[in-house]
Amino acid sequence: MSMLATFIKPMHREGYRFVGIFAAVTVVLFLIAEPLGWIGVGLTVWCYYFFRDPDRVTPVRDGLVVSPADGVVQMIEAAVPPAELGLGAEPLTRVSVFMNVFNCHVNRAPVAGQVEKIAYRPGKFFNASLDKASVDNERNGLTIRMEDGRRIGVVQIAGLVARRIVCEVNEGVHLMTGQRFGMIRFGSRLDVYLPAGVAPLVTVGMTTVAGETVIADLTSTEPERRGAVR
Repeated sequence: MSMLATFIKPMHREGYRFVGIFAAVTVVLFLIAEPLGWIGVGLTVWCYYFFRDPDRVTPVRDGLVVSPADGVVQMIEAAVPPAELGLGAEPLTRVSVFMNVFNCHVNRAPVAGQVEKIAYRPGKFFNASLDKASVDNERNGLTIRMEDGRRIGVVQIAGLVARRIVCEVNEGVHLMTGQRFGMIRFGSRLDVYLPAGVAPLVTVGMTTVAGETVIADLTSTEPERRGAVR
């Protein structure tokens, strides 16, 4: 990889309008006062960086579940999936990945399979780091049916700053593991509901990379992992 490619990444199409607005405002700020203009330059660069959409190298072995988002594993707990996903009323292991405003916000499919259901639910905009965000916040959920018949739920959750959830796929389409399916603008969270009996391979506090970090292995009998800060 060249030095230029290390810093210059493709941009998600959602970002072109925003970068254009930031750039236009920057020109006006330069006309008002040069120091303000340089602040605008910094914000424009940040806006481009927020909407970056780099390629990822996804492990493709059967059974692997990859992180749908860049960010930090914030919670791992048993929780009843949102009713609209159709995953039943029994608690499943939920892995929550929190994205701050500096993370790449393009979301990727955790497993390969058919999108059985897409369910959007309006709601509030609490801080996405709060547990109640899974229940009260605006969200969009996908139920993905794998070849073996098992299903995984992945939920995009809007946050305190986030005001738009983007889903770019439709019910019935087949996703590959790590394939892009949407994004959330300006800070948010992704929840993954694992099938019953599957233990996560990540721990709270770990940093994940969308489409690359393995968060579970459906073929593994390994118990839930523990972590230590070192």
